[in-house]
Parts: sequence; C-alpha cells; structure tokens
Amino acid sequence: MAISCRVTRGDFTESIHVAFAVAVGNNGQILFSSGDPHYLTCIRSSLKPFQAAASIKAGAVDSVKFSEEEIALMCASHQGEQIHTDTAFSMLQKLDLTIEDYECGVHAPSDKKTRYDLVLANKSISPLHNNCSGKHAGMLALAKKIGKEVKGYTKKDHPVQKIINDYICEISESQDIHYEIDGCSAPNFRCSLRGLAFAMYSLTDMERLGKIRGNSVKAIMRGIQNFPLLVAGNGRACSELMMATDSPLVVKTGAEGVFVAVLPEKQIGVALKVLDGSTRASEAAIALILVRLGMLNKDHPLVIKRLFCPIRNWSGNITGHVRPTNRFWDSGKKLI
Repeated sequence: MAISCRVTRGDFTESIHVAFAVAVGNNGQILFSSGDPHYLTCIRSSLKPFQAAASIKAGAVDSVKFSEEEIALMCASHQGEQIHTDTAFSMLQKLDLTIEDYECGVHAPSDKKTRYDLVLANKSISPLHNNCSGKHAGMLALAKKIGKEVKGYTKKDHPVQKIINDYICEISESQDIHYEIDGCSAPNFRCSLRGLAFAMYSLTDMERLGKIRGNSVKAIMRGIQNFPLLVAGNGRACSELMMATDSPLVVKTGAEGVFVAVLPEKQIGVALKVLDGSTRASEAAIALILVRLGMLNKDHPLVIKRLFCPIRNWSGNITGHVRPTNRFWDSGKKLI
C-alpha cells in the first residue's frame, strides 16, 4: 500500500499526494515497502553523499584540508544563507580557485531573509548561493587532486565524473547505472527505489565497505550529523529532522519529491519518492517513516511540524494541513 498524504482545506480533502518508499537492511533485504519498490527515479541531490565520499576516498579532501563543516557542505542542498556561502568561499580559497571556476550556475538563495538582504544591499547573487556549491567544490578538489584540468569537470567523460561513477557502482554493487543531467549540470543517476535504499543501507555496513571506503563514509557521516544546518539550513526538513533525535541519523532530500535516510545503528537505508514530485508531501512521508522506524518521537515539535504541516493563507491563518493518511499512520505502530 502506497503512502498517501492528504492536503486539507478545513476538513475537506483538497488534494492527495502518493509516495512509494522502501527500507532495506539485513544484508540487503527489503524490510518494508509501500507502493512499487522497483519504481525508477532520478536520485537527484540524494546522490550528494556518494559524490562527496568519492572525493574523500581519492584523497582530495585531505589534500586541501577541508574541515568537517566543509565536508557537510559537500553533501548539502543548502539555501544560500551566509553560513553556507562563507563555507563555500573558504573551500574555494583552499583550492586557490574562484567562483568563475564553478560550473553549477547561479540561482537566488532560497532563504527568504538572505534574498531580501541581498536586494537591500544591492549585492549580486553568485554561484556561492547555488544549493550545490559545496558539492561542486568537492568535485573541483577531486580534479586538482588527480591533476586534471578543472574546466569541464561536470562533463560525463571528465575523469572526475568517471571516478564518481566507479565509486557509486562499487558501493551499490551495480554495473548498470543510467545517468541524466542534474540542475547543476553534473551527471545524476537513476535507479530503482530498492537500489537507492540498498545504497543507503550499504553506508552502514563497514565490513562490506572495507577500510578505505569505510573511512570515506565515516567522514561523510560525521560531517552531516555534526553540522546538520550546513546540509540544508534553518527551517529545512533535512536539518530539523536530524536535530530532532539524539540517535545517529542522516536525512537527505532530493528534488522532485525524493528523500533518503540512513539509520547507522539499525543498519537500515530508506528511499522515498513522491510520484508528483511534491516536497511538502515528501517531508511529511519521510517524517512518518522515521517515526514508524523508531527514530523520531511523533510528539517532538520539529516532527509534528512535518507530520501535520499547517497551510496558511496570506493573512497567516491556518486553512488546512498536509498530513499522512490515517490508514497508513496506523496509530504510529513501528514498522520494524
């Protein structure tokens, strides 16, 4: 049964979002699924921890002494707050590069206050504000580490992308990964939800990863868990859901309704896709799954905010909610 997220206006159901989800553990076995576990999706920004880990494994991060904060930003889909742009700028300085070397493009920061402050100060936006600027700094570091020209580092045939592709094939135990082009111009991969959940599960299996890959994954986990605000930002679901638990937990969003989670102590990987690409539904669905997996308390304010997300009109009045359907909620009973 798929997860349904109702959008209400008063007591009336105005819209319904449908989500498919898979949890994998126990040496790659499906522990739980809703909808079609073999549904194909682009991974989008949920891929970033793997792209970052590939750079770490190659020695690129150590060679320029990126900090834990900077490693967290390599995995981020950030909203362009000053904490994010300052960190990205620090990474460029360590690489002896400039914003002209970025190939991610430019977009306005998604953080409203930052956007307004830029306008009021008559300042221009730059690639530093791009939500993928940390990821691209990691790719630039990899290009420099292997002694290759940084220009064209986003092209599929550039050695940087070949190293990343090989790393993802290794960790996912798949040789048949198809790619598309992401919003930031770098290659992005598509796979089944089960395959994506398995890749997330694989990040918990240090014995299978081996020492070198395992160390790269540990560095990623530390950065994300120690600096959740760098991974997304104030008010964002990724950051807040990780901040809502004392247990080790990695949560990462991707565009078009994709979400993943890694539960290191339980050795579980989760992948989720809302079929119509809705972010509001994906945030509600991933919060629900993490409650049902025993990782989050359904009464925590940051969790309630996602499970029963209020919809407000232009006057600030609550007119409805986004919430998972009661049938799937099943009184909050644990899935596993």
